[in-house]
Amino acid sequence: MSPPSSPKNLPQWAVDLQSPPKPRPKPSNIPDPPGFSAAPTGKRSLSAKHPSRKAPSVDETDMLKIKKSWEVALAPAKALPMNAIMMYMSGNSLQIFSIMMVFMLFKNPIQGILQTNQVFTKYESPRTKDKMWLVKAVYVLMNLVALGLGIWKVNGMGLLPLVEPIHDQAPIFKSGLHY
Repeated sequence: MSPPSSPKNLPQWAVDLQSPPKPRPKPSNIPDPPGFSAAPTGKRSLSAKHPSRKAPSVDETDMLKIKKSWEVALAPAKALPMNAIMMYMSGNSLQIFSIMMVFMLFKNPIQGILQTNQVFTKYESPRTKDKMWLVKAVYVLMNLVALGLGIWKVNGMGLLPLVEPIHDQAPIFKSGLHY
């Protein structure tokens, strides 16, 4: 079947889409909403009304880089409440779920600490280099707090050898046969 070529063969919705709507007369008693302009829109009119934005200065760019680096540095702290609730809810028993949770709780901060310089390379510039040491220190500190949460969980599970074990005494053998 060949596609319809004339408007007579097209359905009404297709004809409506191909032809623009007819302008309606504007009632004189209703004002235009604030910010509305009745001028036709197009590429020419938009470029004439809105001049292009000027490029940010070097100081503004550096300030934005510092702000973004602070957001990255505080991201581990924002994940702490979620991790703490998940650790609390997973319980203290040795099950695959709680072991996997503890593994992830240790893996992510260690990985973050080891990749500290790589995380912040895109925010460093010669002008921001002296301010980045504090941002990096906060990032490492927040990851250490997350590691502390992992240590708390491992201690709660009884996997940290903080108490003297009972089995370090010599075994006591009873005489006689035991069945």
